Amino acid sequence: MSHFDSVRVVLVNSTHPGNIGGAARAIKNMGLSRLYLVAPKDFPADRAVWRAASAVDVLDNAIVVDSLDEAIAGCGLVVGTSARERRIPWPLLNPRECGERVWREAAHHDVAVVFGREDRGLTNEELQKCNYHVHIPSNPEYSSLNLAAAVQVLCYEVRMASLSAAQSESPLLPDWDMPPARAEDLELYFQHLEQALVDLGFHDRANPRQTMTRLRRLYGRIRLDEMELSILRGVLTSIQNAVHRMQCASQKKPDS
Repeated sequence: MSHFDSVRVVLVNSTHPGNIGGAARAIKNMGLSRLYLVAPKDFPADRAVWRAASAVDVLDNAIVVDSLDEAIAGCGLVVGTSARERRIPWPLLNPRECGERVWREAAHHDVAVVFGREDRGLTNEELQKCNYHVHIPSNPEYSSLNLAAAVQVLCYEVRMASLSAAQSESPLLPDWDMPPARAEDLELYFQHLEQALVDLGFHDRANPRQTMTRLRRLYGRIRLDEMELSILRGVLTSIQNAVHRMQCASQKKPDS
């Protein structure tokens, strides 16, 4: 399977079907083919077909899902587009870096590049599911990019990275001994971690502050692999078992 076949372009809650068609055209222009649509407002639609021009096959093969979790399931790398600075900054790539990383990692596992809504982009919760954020440095006096144009920019950078790699004499090699943890396994880990912290009395779901957000960022910087994630899940389970034993012993202790 080609590197290109490992790259997913994910559009979240797209409002205008014309933008979906335009994105499909941009995807095919640059040699990609996989389009995922998360709960689109209007699809299928004639306007999407019209805007797609000769990329109707991309639309026909588009996968429509209900959630971002479904769209990124199985991916070892998820990059989310972000147009603004966040309260808690995330590891950030520019478009050139994004294209190079996507192309390099697509040799080994599926990769998702996620685009948000036309009017407000991705939510903070959605961005926290991404390993990296990518920002397209547009004119600060008119910074709003059309969705299809943003897709075109980042798909172009993936294309350029592929051409650069083809001219290189050295093959692309994996940069680690184990595959990175998949997106859905990371989500299960974060649920497990939060519950373990609640069991310990460290984390209060009613007053969460930024605890889980910052922990997500920490693990995102590390890029856990499958073995590391398995080890950490085992550690959390052992902690929970120890807490449970302590609670049971405390309940059985006779009153003095």
